[in-house]
Amino acid sequence: MKKNSYYLILLILFINQTNLMSQNIIYDFNNQSNISDWVIVNDDVMGGISFCDIYTDNEGNGVFEGKVSTANNGGFSSIRLNLNKVKTKNYTQIKIRLKGDNKKYQLRIKANRSDYQSYVYSFKTSNEWEIITIPLKDMYPSFRGRKLAMNNFNNNFIEQISFLVGNKKNEYFKLLIDSIILLE
Repeated sequence: MKKNSYYLILLILFINQTNLMSQNIIYDFNNQSNISDWVIVNDDVMGGISFCDIYTDNEGNGVFEGKVSTANNGGFSSIRLNLNKVKTKNYTQIKIRLKGDNKKYQLRIKANRSDYQSYVYSFKTSNEWEIITIPLKDMYPSFRGRKLAMNNFNNNFIEQISFLVGNKKNEYFKLLIDSIILLE
């Protein structure tokens, strides 16, 4: 019986190690997260009056919240994080654990933070904790809200990740983010 328990423990350790090897954590929000690395970019860069904030709540979740206003040709709020090169060559998906507010958001990535285009994927949230899985190959190139005639994301690394809300209407929003992970 002892021998079977020993093999069971070895099997569990092997499975856990294999799962860790098949994923790469881009960002894990927690109570020790340095959220000052996240930068707010709202439509005020073009005269709008939308606003937002990024902070961690008591449970250690990242909270992206604010108000989008379409006044003065505005209509978006976003947060972005510059990264050291995160290799994506052996990964096919981004998994985000989050809790939304029934609104639509965008995940945006850049291979090089100096690129003018972002690669975008839109997703709708619920009022429950959920996991959004985004195929990297489905992220399309966009610049200032316009889809570009270029290939979808196929780079070997990313240097920037962003969340954006801009649903062409005035609205308050709140998105809780737990983790952002690359999956094989």
